[in-house]
Amino acid sequence: MSVQLIRYCAVIPAPFGVMGVRTEAGLLKELVYLPADCALKDAVTECADKTVRQLQNYFNDPRFQFDLPLAQQGTSYQHKVWKAICAIPIGHIATYGQIARQIASAPRAVGQACGANFYPLIIPCHRVTAANGLGGFANHDQADSYPLKIKRWLLSHEGAHY
Repeated sequence: MSVQLIRYCAVIPAPFGVMGVRTEAGLLKELVYLPADCALKDAVTECADKTVRQLQNYFNDPRFQFDLPLAQQGTSYQHKVWKAICAIPIGHIATYGQIARQIASAPRAVGQACGANFYPLIIPCHRVTAANGLGGFANHDQADSYPLKIKRWLLSHEGAHY
């Protein structure tokens, strides 16, 4: 296994595989989709423990609202995109083009901001699709890729029709 668990403050099972949690100075630094065969790791910080509990709540109830202290990450443009994405209601989707028009940008740039998301699930980039299909996810666009299987699970979990 090439994933270095030392980087993560927790590694937990998820209905679609495994998630890694990184924290720093009491803040959530990053959530990462990891390979399904990755070894699990109990939370080693208070913030990681809180994050794990909230992730589990989301996995049980897609309407769960996250309340975690997030580290400041990303550019001002990415924040603009992420804010628009956070406004997409649970069970709904928007296209890269729709988000781009909303913020006076381009679909490709919106997709790049989605791929740079440090907080998947909290900033629900999985709710953004291509105009003619599922689109990419976590910088992958091959139909049978692990990330796109995650995106399908998340959209189904939230009751979205795509």
